[in-house]
Amino acid sequence: MAKKRTMVYADEEDLAIIKEAAKRYGVSEAEIIRNAIHRAAMSSRIWEEPFFSRTSKPLRSESHREAKEQVWDDQYERYRRMRDER
Repeated sequence: MAKKRTMVYADEEDLAIIKEAAKRYGVSEAEIIRNAIHRAAMSSRIWEEPFFSRTSKPLRSESHREAKEQVWDDQYERYRRMRDER
């Protein structure tokens, strides 16, 4: 997906937290900000249809906790790969 440049004002304290997170994960500050914007946008999105319906079948047989752990593991692996590529 193409990226578009924009300007955002942030508190110095928030910027320090972003800088720390970027250093910890080995990614750019812009990547941290883009991920945060994406999560905020998705959390406020209104879907026209329910995400789950009575007629849909589960895609996975894992529990909510197992799925959550897998998401975190996948995210960590993504950051590790990006860090190793540098």
